[in-house]
Amino acid sequence: MRQRKIPLPTFEYEQELYKKGYQFVIGIDEVGCGALAGAVYAGAVIFPKTFSLKGINESKALSSIKREEWVPIIKEQAIAWSIGIASVEEIAQMNIRQATFLAMRRAIEQIPQGDHLLVDAWTIPHVSLPQKSVIKGDQKIISIAAASILAKVTRDHYMVELHEIYPEYGFADHKGYGTKKHQLAITKYGPCKIHRLTYRTFQSFI
Repeated sequence: MRQRKIPLPTFEYEQELYKKGYQFVIGIDEVGCGALAGAVYAGAVIFPKTFSLKGINESKALSSIKREEWVPIIKEQAIAWSIGIASVEEIAQMNIRQATFLAMRRAIEQIPQGDHLLVDAWTIPHVSLPQKSVIKGDQKIISIAAASILAKVTRDHYMVELHEIYPEYGFADHKGYGTKKHQLAITKYGPCKIHRLTYRTFQSFI
């Protein structure tokens, strides 16, 4: 049986908003929400009204090599882009959902010309701009897909740097997610400073 080909994200949502008079539509996505270690990252991207580049896909559908290749292209094509971060300490203080919203707001604040938000799955509280939440937005909307790539690559680089400080956990491989290798390392060595100790799933194998 032939597999059904999943369509790539398009620029249709952005075009609809531009037709309504908006000038700078920001696509937003987060990375690292489900990890057991490290900060949570959010990417934000504005593509111009004339944007026509094809082939961008959500970060999860691309290999690490392909994601790296797309980063300079996205940055070159974008009117503006940014990365927002919420730290492990902030995740502990306010919980992961609120920390994710904080990272998203920090990304938005770096792009002051933005006038409408397209967000993957979430509705971001405490923002003044109009926004549209789209389930599986990273699979449907090209600016959200691009934001997911920038956030994923930036966070992956950060986790590789942390691997140099805490090599016993294997952060360069699993990027802080709860793989078997990661769980076994936590069991053997105990948690380190960048583990999210408030996570229920984390508590189960400390």
